[in-house]
Amino acid sequence: MKARYVADLETLFDPNAPAWRGAAAESVQLMGTPIGLQPTAAIRASWMEKAIGNIDRVGVKAAHDGRTLAFRLEWSDPTENREISDNTSFPDAAAILLPATANSLVMTMGAPDAAVNAWYWRADDSHGRHVVAEGLGTTRTLDLDLVKVQSQWKGGRWRVVIARAMQVKTAAQVAQLKPGEKLGFAVAIWEGAHSERAGIKAFSGDWRELRIDSMPTARK
Repeated sequence: MKARYVADLETLFDPNAPAWRGAAAESVQLMGTPIGLQPTAAIRASWMEKAIGNIDRVGVKAAHDGRTLAFRLEWSDPTENREISDNTSFPDAAAILLPATANSLVMTMGAPDAAVNAWYWRADDSHGRHVVAEGLGTTRTLDLDLVKVQSQWKGGRWRVVIARAMQVKTAAQVAQLKPGEKLGFAVAIWEGAHSERAGIKAFSGDWRELRIDSMPTARK
């Protein structure tokens, strides 16, 4: 998939912005996280007879302006789950996963010194979450400011934009990006009506290729 260059990325922060219509979408198939990769015996036992991963496909578009990279996700979901009303009710959510190092593994959500960086949106929160993980059950939120999100549920479909500066100042091991490079990316979707949360999710499997457009050459 290609993240195309646009001169004014601010116009794309709205998931319904006309400029997104000209971007090619990649249809990404999702699968449930394997039961054997759930971090505790209690979770594995409680989900042994239930299917994990209720959303099976998501459309993905990407664009950048040389400073910020934005992803637009769209998927079918008959229910809009924005609130947590009790311990059996969960919000819909989505994340873009990126490798922090060349040997980061998405299947295990990273490993020590080979983190996976997640740009995370949750339907009950207007703030995006900047997240890292270094293995199953190690996910932690770094901050609530770097990742920008906007979302809309309408007509049984979610449309969500998730964006972050390509280069960030942090001591944590996160993805640092630049125009012209290729790297892996993955997508994760949580369906709240299906009680999905934490490691119970649908995701796109191994890394898929993302090609970030080079900056345009200045005319003389």
